[in-house]
Amino acid sequence: MSNGSSLNGFLLLTFAVTRELQLLHFLLFLGIYLAALLGNGLIITAIACDHRLHTPMYFFLLNLSLLDLSSISTTVPKSMVNSLWNTRAISYSGCTAQVFLVVFLFSAEYSLLTVMAYDRYVAICRPLHYGTIMDSRACVRMAAAAWGSGFLCGVLHTASTFSIPLCQGNTVDQFFCEIPQILKLSCSDFYLREVGITGIGACLTFGCFVFIVLSYMQIFTAVLRIPAEHGRHKAFSMCLPHLAVVSLLVSTGLFAYLKPPSISSPALDVVVTVLYSVVPQTMNPLIYSMRNKELQEAVRKLLRRKKYMGVWRI
Repeated sequence: MSNGSSLNGFLLLTFAVTRELQLLHFLLFLGIYLAALLGNGLIITAIACDHRLHTPMYFFLLNLSLLDLSSISTTVPKSMVNSLWNTRAISYSGCTAQVFLVVFLFSAEYSLLTVMAYDRYVAICRPLHYGTIMDSRACVRMAAAAWGSGFLCGVLHTASTFSIPLCQGNTVDQFFCEIPQILKLSCSDFYLREVGITGIGACLTFGCFVFIVLSYMQIFTAVLRIPAEHGRHKAFSMCLPHLAVVSLLVSTGLFAYLKPPSISSPALDVVVTVLYSVVPQTMNPLIYSMRNKELQEAVRKLLRRKKYMGVWRI
């Protein structure tokens, strides 16, 4: 039996064997990664530069884009490099860092989405008290709590996972270091400790999900009572992007971890992992900007400014 600390590194899953398909995978992931960088980068810059968007809703959206940008940067670039250089290797410290960052960022994102649901609830159900409840200090504390909870989850899961003796080789059947795949390399009962921590995390996740559902039940009840059609349309426009992002993240995550073993296969596992670890981070900027005229105008203003600066320099 060899302890995990004695391993020099791990071997990640490759998407293809032939060189042509490896380059195709590199180009595909490069396109997705650049789209995520562009979308999230535009949202972060537009919110930071436009004073009209310095409100709680856009403050939380800026944090969400930072988390999306960080999480996709944790997994996709390494997979792209491996395909480009025709290798599968990742160092032990690199794998540890990936596990920590993936758990940290995904947990923080889910916590932040819960905070954003509360923000929408206060804005629609208690509009007269919105400025008092969601002041700048409260928003910073909520965002810090979301990031802090993610950091705590990352530390606990990483410490628990890599304290387990690993003796089933060093091949990880995924394109990044994922905890369930690393636990398959264990040959002792120590993995039950990580299962226990995962169970506690699942309970907290379920509690956040229930909170989001209850918040939206009250939101929709309040929206349907608004007499003016324009008011209802504006309220729905504020809530539907957040609800779509939550639905996309929860549905892909649930299918990835709760799918029946009878339909599980290595190819399906990879596809599902891509769906929950890559697609939401790329689609979130599009979802939030699709019907948000304020954000669209801020992005257009930012692009015009960049264009004028380029012309002036020429």
